[in-house]
Amino acid sequence: MQQEQEVKRRQRQAVQLLGEGYNCAQAVACALADLIDADAAALFSTLEGFGFGMGTSTETCGAVSGGIALVGIRNSAGIDIRQSKQSTYEAAKQLIEGFRTLNGSTLCGDLKGFTTPDHKPLRSCEGCVEDAVKLTCALLDELDKKSSCR
Repeated sequence: MQQEQEVKRRQRQAVQLLGEGYNCAQAVACALADLIDADAAALFSTLEGFGFGMGTSTETCGAVSGGIALVGIRNSAGIDIRQSKQSTYEAAKQLIEGFRTLNGSTLCGDLKGFTTPDHKPLRSCEGCVEDAVKLTCALLDELDKKSSCR
């Protein structure tokens, strides 16, 4: 129960960051940065171009991209080892598939309703951020119990 409350707190924090002008990727990553001992300012800068479906292209949802960035940072064995790619790809795929199951798509244009036949949004940006935070927390817990959302 405590873990669930912590995830909800982080979801609220990410939505608040979104309201302050962060893009979806930045909001997810910065709300969870401390779980992977990452610098929120560095994540903010790194993920600046990932908003609105990657540079306003309405492609992959920024919230998904922000979560994948954190999973990669947590799971990578580093530049000298280079043996963690496959497990990182698997974790990223798990996040993508979980998000797609919840929302019907991972494409920003679909989620916002710009590219769907009826032009109805599948999910709000706030909802996408909340879902990505929850999925990313679960993956971080799975990858490293010490980084849990407790």
